[in-house]
Amino acid sequence: MGRCQRIVRLCLTGALGGLAAFSASAESYPSHPIKLVVGFGPASSADVLARLLARQMEQKFNQAVVVENRPGNSSMLAADAVARASPDGYTLFIATVANTLNPAQTNSSFNLAGDMAPVALLGVVPNVLVAHPSVPANSLKELIALAKAKPDSLTFGTSGSGTASHLAAELFNSKAASKIVAVHYQGGSSQAVTDMLAGRITLMFNVAATLAPHVAAGKLKAIALAQQKRSAIMPDVPTMSEAGMPGFDAGIWMGLLAPANTPLEIVEKLSASANEALKSEMVQAALRPQGIDSLGGGPAEFSDFIRADIDKWTAILAATGLRKQ
Repeated sequence: MGRCQRIVRLCLTGALGGLAAFSASAESYPSHPIKLVVGFGPASSADVLARLLARQMEQKFNQAVVVENRPGNSSMLAADAVARASPDGYTLFIATVANTLNPAQTNSSFNLAGDMAPVALLGVVPNVLVAHPSVPANSLKELIALAKAKPDSLTFGTSGSGTASHLAAELFNSKAASKIVAVHYQGGSSQAVTDMLAGRITLMFNVAATLAPHVAAGKLKAIALAQQKRSAIMPDVPTMSEAGMPGFDAGIWMGLLAPANTPLEIVEKLSASANEALKSEMVQAALRPQGIDSLGGGPAEFSDFIRADIDKWTAILAATGLRKQ
């Protein structure tokens, strides 16, 4: 056997050995504890969902699943840490809409679908469009007509410039061809809700779980849900699409990702486990009072979802001048 043939044979042997080790590693996964990183603090919606998922994964895999909270920079610190972790399936990330909004807003090179491996679309915290009772509109079509006839009579309360509630309002303006002015509140939405109840602002997109009691008490009017399917917490409220604005989706979604180049067999095993967990009655029962709707979806579906979300918000940010160059 010539020298070149021996080199080729050694290379092939090494490659086949590596492939065998890779297959064995994926087949035996997981063989030690998994870390699930959340970019927000304890008791946040992402944290609640992560801990429910971790409990189900522990039972499925017979391995500990530890939830680690690493808040900072709108969850981007956690995303960066997981993106740089070893692609072996033992460090995972609970992403949210913040991880597509932030890069789109700052013109960052980080791309959630490209720099990480989408595993499963998990759930959504639905936003709802509400109006103060003084607003003479009880449906989305009536509201759009009012916005065009009397644009100066309406205002959107938001939790700050560039936040999810603000961009939902700008998405509304874009689709309705309206120019309702956004009024920004710093430090969260609590003051905006207070002013909304007092009639100092007239419209708001906010978390359905927060606003549902006020709607039930007749202090606010629910116009439509800002997502593609109805919510368990407000089952009688139509979606924006049902109410006449097709394709409107501004819910606060959450999903599971792994570092890029994680073996496909491991990604698929994790995806199957996550989707199975979402169907658990225990998980469903725990999510309802939190105002979280389960979604579900595999790697390909979640990847498409992320790319569409990035494109949507990038376009809205560019149109409103909020995208940093």
